Amino acid sequence: MKRMLFWGMTILSIALAVCTASGQEDMTFVDNGVFDRPQRPPAIFEHDVHNETAGLDDCAECHHLYDESGQKLEGESSEDQTCADCHEIKDVGRKPGLRKAFHNNCKGCHLAEQKGPIACAQCHVR
Repeated sequence: MKRMLFWGMTILSIALAVCTASGQEDMTFVDNGVFDRPQRPPAIFEHDVHNETAGLDDCAECHHLYDESGQKLEGESSEDQTCADCHEIKDVGRKPGLRKAFHNNCKGCHLAEQKGPIACAQCHVR
């Protein structure tokens, strides 16, 4: 019975992640459904609340694009794509894997701005 409840909750969580990932305005957590066996629950992330609190108006701050030589394309945004559209699970050349890309982008900004969560359990709440 416990195993059935566990799998039911897992499937429900994945379905909820897929549904909420389709609209960033309604986003409440980062979709981790592309990982085979996530070690932690999805990171809580309320897209609009975050951007308002952080004073972010430029989507390209987070939704970045790079050219073939690895230079960030200023004024270009990938907001119509998911992170997994560009990032593989593992590193590919100089392009970080998906988990590393999430952490570099989110934690990197939080550390640079000295604001926001940086500890695992602050984002990945059980």
